[in-house]
Amino acid sequence: MAAPAAAGLYSVAQMAAADRLTIAGGTPGRRLMARAGAAVAEAIMARHAARPTLVLCGPGNNGGDGFVVARLLRAAGWPVRVALLGARERLAGDAADAAAAWPGEVLPLDPALIEPGQLTIDALFGAGLARTLDGAAKAALERLAAQPGPVVAVDLPSGVAGDSGEVLGTACPADLTVTFHRAKPGHLLLPGGTLRGELVIADIGITAQADRTLAIDTFWNQPDWWGPLLPRRTAASHKYRHGHALVLGGGAAASGAARLAARAALRVGAGLVTVLCPMPALPVYASQLTAIMVRPVADDAEFGGQLADDRRNAILLGPGGGVGEELQRRVLAARAAGKRCVLDADALTSFADEPERLFAALAADDLMTPHEGEFARLFTFAGDKLGRARAAARLCGAVVLLKGPDTVVAAPDGQASILSDAPPWLATAGTGDVLAGLALGLIAQGMPTLAAASAAAWLHAEAARRFGPGLIAEDLSEQLPDLLADLA
Repeated sequence: MAAPAAAGLYSVAQMAAADRLTIAGGTPGRRLMARAGAAVAEAIMARHAARPTLVLCGPGNNGGDGFVVARLLRAAGWPVRVALLGARERLAGDAADAAAAWPGEVLPLDPALIEPGQLTIDALFGAGLARTLDGAAKAALERLAAQPGPVVAVDLPSGVAGDSGEVLGTACPADLTVTFHRAKPGHLLLPGGTLRGELVIADIGITAQADRTLAIDTFWNQPDWWGPLLPRRTAASHKYRHGHALVLGGGAAASGAARLAARAALRVGAGLVTVLCPMPALPVYASQLTAIMVRPVADDAEFGGQLADDRRNAILLGPGGGVGEELQRRVLAARAAGKRCVLDADALTSFADEPERLFAALAADDLMTPHEGEFARLFTFAGDKLGRARAAARLCGAVVLLKGPDTVVAAPDGQASILSDAPPWLATAGTGDVLAGLALGLIAQGMPTLAAASAAAWLHAEAARRFGPGLIAEDLSEQLPDLLADLA
């Protein structure tokens, strides 16, 4: 998939390489720093009137950006003070040049300089920080977090790791973060995603050759990335051109999960949806579903018979399915029949004691949708969420959607998307079943699995955002008609 400018994310190493490529192409580093500082100053002045301002500068290029911001705000009539971590004479390169152009006093970094009500610019450390903060920097950020007043971060709130979003010792929440050329994973992954505030991505003149040279494999999950692949009806459409999705349902007492998923699959555009259920549960499903068909399956043979129709091209297994060997067999049967599979909940837990058996059966266009608990039953990877999801996808050979407020979708080839800022009211029963159903419906329509899973996660979050507090799982599918119309 191609990466629109707003969707492709850079790792810390890629951003550094893009800077080097741009400088090698003839743009001096000091010019990039001047543009970065100007972008921050412009964003600040667009949101605030002149007010007492303290700029906290670090010993590297992030601090150099801070000196540029300070000089431009002072030239615009703002009362500005600058505090530096370390000695001015130890600054080097472009940062030293930026400091030399600052006409005012440079104070040593002291937490006592941070006062209530002033605007503070955090230019201590950018996305490339790789060590735990301590000493004066840690003390200053802790005091800053405790004082009322707006905070603007340059590139990323100091203390947040650019590739993982992890907090290295401490970090102060920002009201506004201005970063350059492309966002980084740390702007989206938790806890960094909750600390950045409003995010502005500024163009500082990074050469287009950098994007062509650096392979972008991480994407901000938003419609301008997967939107062109979203299935759409045409004058020639009929229901079988939009897939026939199957949902394996559980018994009568656990029918809600499958019904939620089936309704979501139909709402998102699947041409037909059929729920397969035990015979005793048939009256429950049939009385609750109308446009969705219901078929009873008494045993594995009847289940296999339901898979025989090639038009039934995708199946969801797991919601309310019951953990055990029977569900294991049906997952493997669906894979053997060549169906594109979405595996959730009980379908994942059923393989907790022998995950290799599941992984051996999966294909690259299958999808697993675990939450953190289910993920831990199948995988032993540690570290940040993006890295764990990528490692899991490589190991199992399928797409992995690792749920949460910062949902990560990763494919076996290493491509991944990050969804940020999912509404907290999604933390209620049944919403995961709706998410699985959305992915199923898009996959049944032929959408590539990485894009389908990413789109499902975005639609799921946006539907919840539009509904607002008080959401229950049944409300999500009812937001889709207006939401899909807006996307179209």
